[in-house]
Amino acid sequence: MVAVHKREWIHVIHRRRTMGGLFAISMVCLVGCGHGVGAPHVTIPTSPSSSTTAAGHPATTTAAGHPATTTTTTTVPPPPEPGSPPPAALVPLVTPALAGEGQWTAAGRSVGGAPVLYITTLRAAGSGTPAGIAWMDAHHLRGNLYSGSISPGQGPWTYTAPIQPDAALTLVCAFNGGFKLADSHGGYYAESRYFAPLVSGAASLVITQDGTVTVGQWNRDVSMSAAVVAVRQNLTFLVDHGAPVPGLSPGDASAWGSTIGNIPRTYRSGVGVTAGGAIVYVSGPSLDITQLAGLLVAAGAVRGMELDINPAWDTFTFYTPPTPTGAAAPANGTDLLASMSGGPSRFFEPSWARDFITMSAR
Repeated sequence: MVAVHKREWIHVIHRRRTMGGLFAISMVCLVGCGHGVGAPHVTIPTSPSSSTTAAGHPATTTAAGHPATTTTTTTVPPPPEPGSPPPAALVPLVTPALAGEGQWTAAGRSVGGAPVLYITTLRAAGSGTPAGIAWMDAHHLRGNLYSGSISPGQGPWTYTAPIQPDAALTLVCAFNGGFKLADSHGGYYAESRYFAPLVSGAASLVITQDGTVTVGQWNRDVSMSAAVVAVRQNLTFLVDHGAPVPGLSPGDASAWGSTIGNIPRTYRSGVGVTAGGAIVYVSGPSLDITQLAGLLVAAGAVRGMELDINPAWDTFTFYTPPTPTGAAAPANGTDLLASMSGGPSRFFEPSWARDFITMSAR
């Protein structure tokens, strides 16, 4: 009986050694083969001006592939769950604070049962009039640039007002673009064509193939690559490295756009990106350029740019359909500020001739 047990034990040891050897051989083969993903061939659009493009791919829009001979592996973290907790409350810039000032409220369509848009109001330093601020979760929202018959003109465009029924099914919010191109000192790229050459150094709202929106200085933070599908430039930065750029003047009524009545305080809007990649939009009815920059910084922007100005053009609307998969419509739209002109129907009207940006559930 003891002899039988001994033979069985030797047999088990032999099988373990054999299996261990096979496993070791398999691992050597796997390591020797390496890994990598080959990028598909993509034709990068060519600007009509060679001085307006740059070689290479910006870190914000592309990722380098692994060489075929690598022997290491990288664990890619899963994307964050849908929805984000509200950002930290904003510190009021004017005291005493108004009720609810700087406190975020979830707004608009939820994604995966969780909010992706938060709004609040905040008064700029030296102002008694609240401005509206929106915080958008760029990880779970897809941006799209809609072009207009006046700005930039020269259609037809696939994406233009009115917003179509299929796009309305995922629409969360929409907001205005920048100046008319003659006044923007920048370029415009959309739907695989350049309406105007992209200008190096210009403040740029950029959208990539996966719908990610960011704000950067052209040819510094962002540049042309196969991943870029839309670029809207407008003037130069208002905010850089989390602070207003040097040289801003509160009395300026020309360098940052001509105002009605040539007064520095008017309806102004701006957009920026936070350190975490969220997009923040700011608009208020009585802001000079330094106040707009200060509000973008207060909202957490590390880079920010001015968009349009004057009462007729500053527009931000969010949509709250009766069901999570229902269609956005003027009837369930709400303006960020009640004083914004045009009402929630503006982006659904064929007559809306200016460019704008939509943010939709991915």
